[in-house]
Formats: sequence, structure tokens, C-alpha cells
Amino acid sequence: MTVRPQQLVEHALETSTSDACVVIVEDSTSANLRWANNTLTTNGVMRSTDVTVVAFAAGGNASVSGTAATTAQVAALVEAADRAAALAGEAEDRADLVAGSAAPDFGDAPAETSIAVFDEVAGQLGEEFRRAEAEQRILYGFVFHEVTTTYVGSSTGLRLRHVQPTGHYGCTGKDAGLTASAWVGGATRDFSDVSATRMADDLATRLGWASRRLDLPAGRYDTVLPPTAVADLMIDAYWSAGARTAVDGQSVFSRPGGGARFGEQVVSPGVRLASAPSYAGLECAPFVLAGASSDRTSVYDNGLALAPTAWLDDGRLTALQQTRRTAAETGQPTTPPIDNLVLEVDGGAGSDLDLAAGMDDGLLLTCLWYIREVDPQTMLLTGLTRDGVYKVEGGEIVGAVNNFRWNESPVDLLRRFGHAGTTVPAFSREWGEDMFSRTAMPALRVPDFNMSSVSQAL
Repeated sequence: MTVRPQQLVEHALETSTSDACVVIVEDSTSANLRWANNTLTTNGVMRSTDVTVVAFAAGGNASVSGTAATTAQVAALVEAADRAAALAGEAEDRADLVAGSAAPDFGDAPAETSIAVFDEVAGQLGEEFRRAEAEQRILYGFVFHEVTTTYVGSSTGLRLRHVQPTGHYGCTGKDAGLTASAWVGGATRDFSDVSATRMADDLATRLGWASRRLDLPAGRYDTVLPPTAVADLMIDAYWSAGARTAVDGQSVFSRPGGGARFGEQVVSPGVRLASAPSYAGLECAPFVLAGASSDRTSVYDNGLALAPTAWLDDGRLTALQQTRRTAAETGQPTTPPIDNLVLEVDGGAGSDLDLAAGMDDGLLLTCLWYIREVDPQTMLLTGLTRDGVYKVEGGEIVGAVNNFRWNESPVDLLRRFGHAGTTVPAFSREWGEDMFSRTAMPALRVPDFNMSSVSQAL
């Protein structure tokens, strides 16, 4: 007998012996297609039910998560959470749980996806495989779609439901000799806006650019970062924008001498970095979902309504991610993290190719990868370029160059960039597949991007 997610929530709340309890049930279906060497290799559909039980006792709390599709499995998670909560010390982020009632859709069944979401893309892929073979290109890639329905219940009466569709695609093209590589990818809610033909056309263009190979030394170059590379960097900055970390003097948003830099000009005027649950095409959960506490979010805030938030506005720091507890300490509004991110620049116009057309001598990147933090207090990052660095001369792309290791701070780049494009949906190659796929970014042209050393990666 199938147990409905709502029943799992109610059983957990009834079973818990702690002072209070929050239960999060995620019912997910996912579908995928993968291909290599111009041939479909795998496809499949999966379903999972994951449950997180947060038990609260004597000022502390404990969180236990696991796969659970039966009431017996949920009861085991509850027992473990109750036992751990009883032993926990007082929580630093302690606050009253969010009160509420049952949302009108709480009783609705979970939404689902299926392999049919790829019908149009799959039909186009066969033709593109044949074309790639004829033109001596090799295609590798995947499409993935997931629909997660989340149910949240608490001992304070809260009952919430949210349906989150998440999709992404990526395709790598190589020449027959495996001497050049190019990539295109993106995020989508339902694949109605995804074209395998467009993917293949873009890869053919990029591999055509790479028919001429040039070697360049390390150095600072006039560089265009396309929206995907900007997303790679801005997500890292977003994850570092915790109020507690800043107040403790450990981030780029810390004020010398103590406190956070609220209200200060931290990047160029005209720059706005914001999140909004209802942003068109990037819609996400309109309330807090926290399976565990961190410096940016709190289990006590589960169910708290999220509002559009500008993190940077006209270049000034206007908000950092914080819980109700840290908001009380900083005297700022409560601004928990939101699962999307949008960068806008006043006057920004055009695409990455439009920005490259204005260059006399420079580089056009594709994406970044293997990004690591070097110095949190300056937000200095390091990483590698990947799958296409192109030389621009007189506004024209004249060939592909070697890859580089780079060292840059995304916050510093927002002070130094010279030109910006139009904000468009963007997909981070580094973080989008598994962690953060909902972003909209402009291309940025940076006059002195630091390519610190040459990389031998393809």
C-alpha cells in the first residue's frame, strides 16, 4: 500500500516525543537521457522519497534525514532525531518556530515528470548525430529533468507544499582528432525551450572557431565572460554572503574593525544582485526549507515566507543572508537565502558576442571549472577555463587558445568590469548540475582578467 507524503508528515509529528518537531518530505521523480560518440547510451526514470525530521528539545535541536517511504521508516527517523535532540546543547539560532495553518494545496498529490518531457529533444538528437558523423564531429551530453514536491509540517500547525521543476542540459562537441572541445548548456523548467538543433549548431560554430590554434602566455587580458561564466563566479560570492560570517570579520563583506558593510559601496554603481522566489523562469520555493542550520539559515525558520531581496543595489551592500536570530543581532531585516540569483547592470545591452565585437585584442571564454576559494576576506577564487577560450582581434574571433588557470575575486570584478550585456537565463557549468541552477546573468567584459598560468587541459 502506497503511503502519501502527507501521511508521512502527520505520522512523524504524531510519533515525536520532543517538545516540538518539523518534518520535511521531498517526493521526487527524475528522468534523464545521455549520449556519447553520437549515440544515445542510457535513459531512465527514478523516484525517491526523502524525509528530514528536526526535533526540538530543551533549547536544542537535532536533524536526521533518510530515504523513507513507509510509516515504519519515518518512525525510525523520528526516534533517532528525538534521541539526539535530548542530548543536544542549546542552539545558537534558537527562536520560536514559525506558526501557521494548512495551505490549500497541502492535500494535493505530488507532481511528476517522465521520459516524455524529452520527446522533442530526443527526436532532434537522431538527426544531429547523423549530421555530426557526416561533418566529423563527436557529441557527448545529457538532459535531466526532475520534479520535486516538498511537504512541510510542524507541531505549530504549519502545513506547506511546493512543487519545484528543475531541468538542465549540456552537450560537449569534439573534432574527430580530439584536439578541440566546445560546450553549450543551460537550465530549463520543462524543456519546451530547449532545442538539440540549436545546441548542435552552436557547437559546430565553436569548433569552427577552434580550427585555428594559438598559444598565449599567462597574463592579464581584456576578457569577455559569457553569462555561464559570470554565474560560475556569482554563485560562489552568493554562498559567501552570510551575515554571521561577515559580522565575525571573516568575509569580503566584513567591515574593518567589526561588523558588516551594510550600506557601503562595495561594487560599481548600477550593479544589482538580487533574488526573488517569483522571478519569471527561475521560480523557486517561497518559504524557508532548512534541513539543518548554518551561518545563513536556521531550522527554526522553516516555513518563513521569503520576499524579493536585493543583496546589492546600485553597488551598495543592502542585505546579507541571515536568520531571525542574526537579524536581531545586526538590526537588519531577516533575509534568508533564496534559491535563485539575478545580476543586472544599468545600461547593460547585448550578448557576449556583441561585447567581443567591441574588442581590439582580447579573449572570449566559455565557462569555468574546478573553482576553489583562496582568501575569503577578499573572495579571491582560483580555477581553470574549460571547453573553449577564443582569441578576438578587431572584433572578430580568429581562433582558439590554450586554457589557463585564473585568480580573481567576483566582488572585485564587479568593480573593474568595463561593459555588461543584457541579463539572460544562465547556467553555471561548475555549480548548476547539482547545487544551484536558477540564475540570470549578463555577459561582462573585464579589461584585465588575471590568467595566472597556462593550463594543459583541453
